Amino acid sequence: MRKLAIIALCFVVCQYGYTQTPAEKQKIESLIKQMTLEEKVGQMTQVTLAVVAKGGWGNRDGSLDPVALKKAIDDYKVGSILNTTAHALSVDTWRTDMTEIQDETKNTRLKIPVIYGLDGIHGQTYTLNSTLFPQNIAMAATRNPELAAKAAKVTASELRASGVRWNFAPVLDCGRQPLWSRFPETYGEDVYIGKTMGAAGIKAYEEDGLKNITAVASCMKHYLGYSASRTGKDRTPIYMPEIEMREYYLPQFREAVKAGSSSIMINSGEINGEPVHASKYLLTDVLRTELGFQGLIVTDWEDIKRLYDRHNVASTPRAAVAMAVNAGIDMSMVPGDFSFYDLLIEAVKNKEVPMSRIDDAVRRILALKMKVGLFDNPYPEEAAKANFGKAEYQTLALDAAHEAMTLLKNSNNTLPLAKNMKVLVAGPAAQSITALNGCWSYTWQGNQEEWYPKDSKTILQAITDKLGAANVVTTTKKGFDDLANFDATQLKKAAAGVDAIILCLGENAYAESPGNTPELALPDEQLKLAEAAVLSGKPVILVLTEGRPRFITSIEPSMKGILMAYWSGKKTAEAIADVLFGDYNPDGILPFSYPRSMGEMVLYDRKPTEDVREVFNDNINTGYWPLFPFGWGLSYTTFEYSDIQLSSSTLKGDADLTLTVTIKNTGSKDGKHTVELYSHDLYASITPNMQRLRAFKKVSLKAGESQTVSFTINKNDLAFVNAQLKTVTEAGDFEVMIGNKKAKFTYEQ
Repeated sequence: MRKLAIIALCFVVCQYGYTQTPAEKQKIESLIKQMTLEEKVGQMTQVTLAVVAKGGWGNRDGSLDPVALKKAIDDYKVGSILNTTAHALSVDTWRTDMTEIQDETKNTRLKIPVIYGLDGIHGQTYTLNSTLFPQNIAMAATRNPELAAKAAKVTASELRASGVRWNFAPVLDCGRQPLWSRFPETYGEDVYIGKTMGAAGIKAYEEDGLKNITAVASCMKHYLGYSASRTGKDRTPIYMPEIEMREYYLPQFREAVKAGSSSIMINSGEINGEPVHASKYLLTDVLRTELGFQGLIVTDWEDIKRLYDRHNVASTPRAAVAMAVNAGIDMSMVPGDFSFYDLLIEAVKNKEVPMSRIDDAVRRILALKMKVGLFDNPYPEEAAKANFGKAEYQTLALDAAHEAMTLLKNSNNTLPLAKNMKVLVAGPAAQSITALNGCWSYTWQGNQEEWYPKDSKTILQAITDKLGAANVVTTTKKGFDDLANFDATQLKKAAAGVDAIILCLGENAYAESPGNTPELALPDEQLKLAEAAVLSGKPVILVLTEGRPRFITSIEPSMKGILMAYWSGKKTAEAIADVLFGDYNPDGILPFSYPRSMGEMVLYDRKPTEDVREVFNDNINTGYWPLFPFGWGLSYTTFEYSDIQLSSSTLKGDADLTLTVTIKNTGSKDGKHTVELYSHDLYASITPNMQRLRAFKKVSLKAGESQTVSFTINKNDLAFVNAQLKTVTEAGDFEVMIGNKKAKFTYEQ
């Protein structure tokens, strides 16, 4: 990978009102001077809960083994613990565990507290009855950073109520490969949405101050390019020129560093044959020096070990440890044993890792522990418990699910359906809670329904609440995989006496590698259900509960309505029912291009040569031909734009340019609408994108109401990475697009 000239940046200690005091700095340096090599390396070691739980990996209740805990804390001086053993635990269990862990640290020589980390991806994943919000891909559909921030605030409060102060979120990977099994954790294919939503979440997690009971340390992940797998399989090689990396995958992390994230987790894969955990260039030169990140760098699961046993770039396990730590890793998520501890001590004694690198890592670990208040009080705060499970969290979850709902098709205004209709609710997602929430939902995979809150509703239940039991028929049974849910014959029989069919298809929950798929086509048994529904002659409304776009091209023409519900959390079913029956006017828009087929997977910010196809030397502009384009989403009302007004026809130097448009709700229903600003550089030294999203604003308009929306941009909003890998804005003509309106201006340096 090409080495760049690096600009040295100042050490940053001030984030959201937190500045390390001289006394705190002195305490850290005093501790480092007192610590033995073993104590330092212990701080760099992170193990999973199973290592200290009764029964180890077989533990099901979260109870700790005093002997195992003593071994980890006293003998190996472990500085961090993460994860759960099998499923979410109660608030009280977590608080008991945190107390027992910190009690044990009091028996150590220096009494350094343990920092505990959990994956609160779309809510507090691992606490029973926590509030689950839409997955990132669905949150991106809301185009509402304020919602993302509010959800993060709740997540932080419920984590803190559980006694946990470190959240392994948000995911900032750019979702440009829909085969990737972690696609639902991304904010979609666009850089601007990713960095805007991600920064909003980070600020919400941390801005109250990490000693406050409403805040947790965030962990931006997975640095860098993790989502760009060539095959789409999790943890598989990425091949990426640096110009692409810097254009599409680095900006989100640059923005997250500016937003003040306290820690970062590293991509488990390799880029151009170099595992990121072994890349001093990416971890030290780019992340530390160029981006100025001064927080904690932690690995993902077992990734240092894999430098030896999977990537095969280290010839021994000890060489793998030395390679990663020298590259810039501060903490190893080992996580199932103490091998990292033993090997790193050997490496230091053999002068394979300098003590200065160890001290640097430990300094950052201690600083984070101090920042979150563990040195002041390592125990779960009593006042924090009152912030768990508040009634208003459910209202917020419903608001978020509502705004995520994306209406893709509505032939002849079939929707909304009348509440006096009789409907058949069919398909595997009709009575599945797991298919509404997805990954990281009370279990890692999210596919164990018994751990969900008892008041969680299915789509069938939510629709029955609307219409009454007499007006709802179903052929389904509880759970996604019950064979009855795929019985096309029974579906056709049941359809005879109804007015419409609501067909609930998509994906059951999955996370990481278990979600790998060889194709994006819906399974045959689901397509056969759709065909049977159409053959009934009744109007069919397709509801998609999925974490990534699954091909529906063969059945789309026969659907009267299509609602993309994503995995939108606790209130997904209620939000679906509200949209289908007109109690909520949909306003979600796609954060990705919904592909037509494997051969039609061009992204919205395509290049000119992707936009034009040559057929017998005739240019046909159908290169971008998704089933539904990026930014697509229908409403039950209509909106109209005025022409775009520019404050000037020329943008000069560092000046600002203001663009103004008036939007009017020309329909008969109140509604929300996202106004998006796109730009197109007409000519550039690097082939320009056909369009790039530069800004968006969501507005709420009553029927007949108008509102003026303004955007202010400068040269930085038009910049791109050139052949010399520098971010530049070149002089020339630009086109801007808002809705169906266009305007041009010239940039002069």
